[in-house]
Amino acid sequence: MKVTRLDLDGAGSPMALVTKILKVETELRAPIPIEDLARQLDIEKIRALETEGFEGGLLTDENRQFGIILVNEGVTEGRRRFTIGHELAHFLIISHVPVTPGKFLCSRRDMLQWSEKETTRYARMEFEANEFAALILMPPPLLRKHIGGRAPNLADVEKISKDFIVSKDAAARAYSRCHHENIALAVAKDGKILRYYPGVNFPFITAPIGKPVPRGSVFHRSSLKQRVSSDIVQTTADNWIDVEYGQRAPDLYEQVYLQKNGFALILLWLERTEGEDEDFDPDENRTSKQRLQDRQARWSR
Repeated sequence: MKVTRLDLDGAGSPMALVTKILKVETELRAPIPIEDLARQLDIEKIRALETEGFEGGLLTDENRQFGIILVNEGVTEGRRRFTIGHELAHFLIISHVPVTPGKFLCSRRDMLQWSEKETTRYARMEFEANEFAALILMPPPLLRKHIGGRAPNLADVEKISKDFIVSKDAAARAYSRCHHENIALAVAKDGKILRYYPGVNFPFITAPIGKPVPRGSVFHRSSLKQRVSSDIVQTTADNWIDVEYGQRAPDLYEQVYLQKNGFALILLWLERTEGEDEDFDPDENRTSKQRLQDRQARWSR
């Protein structure tokens, strides 16, 4: 690897950092060698975290000349890699200041911080660390090539999870934001909605978080099998989104993938409306700065 921290000078956001890394490391392929990259960027060691109740940590000196990443050893490889990316972000983003000088400790809850609307400094740091980890482990240019022009399908989420060595949850979130179709993914646990990962233009989802999956969902079909994606079928749109009175409901399709321990992924695919231009290129006639700003906005949703 050739990238150094000097190459990252002036980059203060997750997207800007990843963009500069990819500009130097043009040969990166999936799975991204996150441990090698961390060491290349002055992380001296990656060792086991011995503090209970936390997923990861970072030890560093006052001037950030070196860093030691700590990782909970009792996790899957996908979660381990995400934790390394998360802690590397704390090391690289100078505005990230730990509560205890020279020491970050991050919980499982921190690793699920995906809202950029948080107003506290701490929550904002955790959001940015997660954003960086997702972007560097699944760089959008590589992910778009991986997805290609195929129609949405949860089998692709499973393939991304395997090929990029990330959790299915992380793969689902990235997939929803990179796919060219208008999709959203819901994560359910024990029959209740746990969280949503909507694509850029997907409308507001009305099925409440913390409540049961809508009764009309494919999720409730008895024929579903664990670890096998269901067929993609048309569903009633107002199970999931608000349909104005008197207006024709849009065509909404649904697919379900049952995981172990009561988890499930639910794909929602809103078919293009008549008149939408499938060949429209939003990057046409825009400067590189405008394209970067737009991608930053998309990935921070």
